[in-house]
Amino acid sequence: MKLLLKIMFIVFVVWMSTGAYLIKTEHPKAEIVMGLGVLYLSFIVMPVFIYHRYKDGKYKKYILDDEKIKAWKE
Repeated sequence: MKLLLKIMFIVFVVWMSTGAYLIKTEHPKAEIVMGLGVLYLSFIVMPVFIYHRYKDGKYKKYILDDEKIKAWKE
């Protein structure tokens, strides 16, 4: 999963670099390339990253429940 995330991030960086180059050369489709890159990041890369990060239940130490609140008050 880590390798997949690294590859997806590298694809994103290359994609956005290409979009930035196209904007600099004033290509008519440059905004479309950049927009698709943002959509790729937000709807494909981020959900995969979030799933990978929280699949083992590591997030449970950050959740506030009654026991933790009572421990703070004491």
